[in-house]
Amino acid sequence: MRPEKKAIIDELKGYMEDSEYLLLVDYQGLNVDELAAVRGVLRDVDSKLNIAKNSLVVRAADELDRELGDILTGPTAVVTGDGEVTEVAKKLAGFAGQYEPFTIKGGCVGEDAVSADDVYELSRIPSLEVMRGMVVGTIAAPMSGLVGVMSQKVSSLLYVLKAIEEKKSGA
Repeated sequence: MRPEKKAIIDELKGYMEDSEYLLLVDYQGLNVDELAAVRGVLRDVDSKLNIAKNSLVVRAADELDRELGDILTGPTAVVTGDGEVTEVAKKLAGFAGQYEPFTIKGGCVGEDAVSADDVYELSRIPSLEVMRGMVVGTIAAPMSGLVGVMSQKVSSLLYVLKAIEEKKSGA
């Protein structure tokens, strides 16, 4: 193998090893400005988009025991990163809607292979921050209800005591 190819495979392996996910997209038909826009938005969510020959991507994935199956057909870009995979999936799904030739092919999340449909499902999951808020709200709701009930009981007691005080002072 030529040293240039070995260097590209090693670089791809480095991206794949350091990332929590590996998503594959078809970028065919995007011009340079559109591709730069995609890269810029992905950079904001701690991801990178790399373009390499499919055979080199397969070799790098095979060396890391990541199964990509038969989704590596046609021009393919590799999206890797450390950020939240749901945010990246949201961005990729948005690009697929915005740029017609841009399509999601699938990939790996952790050690598990995911299809394009799985990536679209990931894009529908709320972000980690929103999910934390939902959990806190769910935990806090019964406590808020309890505080409301207790405050009503205390208020009722105060109204009764006030009425008794007014009755005694009027008599």
